[in-house]
Amino acid sequence: MRGVVSTCSYEARRFGVRSAMSSVMAYRLCPQGIFVQGRMWRYKEVSQQIMSIFHEFSPQVEPLSIDEAFLDLTGMEHLVGDVPALGQQIKDRIHAVTGLTASVGLAPNKFLAKLASDLRKPDGLVIIRQEEAADFIAPLPIGKIFGIGKQAEQALHKLGVITIGQLAACDTAYLAKALGNNAGVVKQLAQGLDDRPVVSDREAKSIGRETTYDFDLQHQREIQAGLGALCQQVGYRVRGEGVAGHTVTLKVKFNDFQSITRSFSTERAISLDEDIEDIVRQLTTKVKWNKPVRLLGVYVSKLEPSGAVLLEEADDTRNKKRTQVLDALKDKYGESIIKRGL
Repeated sequence: MRGVVSTCSYEARRFGVRSAMSSVMAYRLCPQGIFVQGRMWRYKEVSQQIMSIFHEFSPQVEPLSIDEAFLDLTGMEHLVGDVPALGQQIKDRIHAVTGLTASVGLAPNKFLAKLASDLRKPDGLVIIRQEEAADFIAPLPIGKIFGIGKQAEQALHKLGVITIGQLAACDTAYLAKALGNNAGVVKQLAQGLDDRPVVSDREAKSIGRETTYDFDLQHQREIQAGLGALCQQVGYRVRGEGVAGHTVTLKVKFNDFQSITRSFSTERAISLDEDIEDIVRQLTTKVKWNKPVRLLGVYVSKLEPSGAVLLEEADDTRNKKRTQVLDALKDKYGESIIKRGL
């Protein structure tokens, strides 16, 4: 059994199973569990439906995961009169279109909204108003703060900090013993303060793809084939978004779960498969391939509109024309219809 847990039922979570856990570990924790093969094409389809629904309620939507996002509802009160009522409307709309339940959190900032949406899953609706935020979250455990991992939580417990209210009252220097340079930011969150704006999904920071393989990759030819496929998938997505990027990142996870990343930035923004592959090929020389490979990933970041990076060189022009033909075929018949060889 290979791969990772995409999601799990609330019954399985009581055994310690969680998202992103290896399937092997999940089976050890819950051997009586029923493991179902994922249908990524279906999840993507429903995700697109849900994101479209979000855009019906706000022009500013920041995806957080495949089925979760922040919506900026600022000014919507002038249109609907009662912003809190939008929470139920969003839930009803999602259920009508997809048949799924949804948990919604309404709050004055992203941290509080995320916390609120997690409090009454599944099918919850929690509203936290600005004037009650500090008192509302004070008795909650510090683990409810999005971003505090188990290690940081244990370190805070050793300092006697158990609840969000206790954390909010602590001196920043004292918290730094457990949180380091993040102490100030985490204390602000514990006070219910968060000034991060909702960043539209049209302003994505990176585009990438990674694959966990059914069997560990042992040979360089297998690794290069896997990276070639990923570069083509990422290139197609980058061009589909109408952007190009300056930084390419290679991610490798070995069979002992050691994970490393290597990145390289170019002055000229790129989007063609060949350009992405050239950089990934350079990055592979900076990795010690001394262990079997469990996962490979390729990402393109520092994005800008592709209209700003028109290609003029002869080789680039030929590659661009060929790429346009391939993309048109993929758009019409699906991404798997054609692939470049090694």
